Amino acid sequence: MGLVTLTGIVLSCSDVGEFDRRLVILTKESGRVTGFAKGARRPNNPLVAACSPFCFGTFEAYEGRNSYHISKANISNYFRDLVMDYDKVCLGSYFLEVADFLSVEGVDERPRLALLYQSLKALESGKFSHRLLKNIYDLKTWVIDGEYPNVFSCMCCGKKENLSAFSIKRHGTICRECANLEAGTDISSSTLYAMQFIVSSKIEKLYTFVLNNETEEELTRILSSYRLNYRSHKYKSEEFL
Repeated sequence: MGLVTLTGIVLSCSDVGEFDRRLVILTKESGRVTGFAKGARRPNNPLVAACSPFCFGTFEAYEGRNSYHISKANISNYFRDLVMDYDKVCLGSYFLEVADFLSVEGVDERPRLALLYQSLKALESGKFSHRLLKNIYDLKTWVIDGEYPNVFSCMCCGKKENLSAFSIKRHGTICRECANLEAGTDISSSTLYAMQFIVSSKIEKLYTFVLNNETEEELTRILSSYRLNYRSHKYKSEEFL
């Protein structure tokens, strides 16, 4: 077994045996990994503070056949302001659960890790509504997975102008002319621009805007309908949102 350094966020943790803990970590180097922290439940163990969800930092570990054995951790962000707020913890737990469900071991998950980290920072800041944060996180997650709606051209004729409706059936926008023939939901220019911005922007630039209440509601309706049809998995943490 070789010693490696992993950089990532703790997605979940659970007790193992009498004193050990099992961690699931989304890492930059190896995607989602499972690690065991021996003795981490003993009061004076140096790994106690690192064995909690939301912890971001580096983990020194010995690589085994199917898991890692963590020997040391250097946590650079505990997201302390987040974990002290119940509503933020609920939404943050949803972010973690989605990342856990969709990430894969041994696969390059750097975009997903970056999205998770930036989303937790935005949540902790308190500058954005939780509804907007969830919408941004969900849509950008679909982009990472390659299963997002087209919001840059008409799904019927291919035109890029006068996009005025959104079609669940067609997986994206349709223009004003085609909307007379194809069923769809009206979409305002503000909501369309917001979706285009989320889809096309770098992850580091995602959380740089806010929306008025009407636009947020429209964005939520469209994304909720799309998810119901194409991303139907239910997450346990959603019960608390």
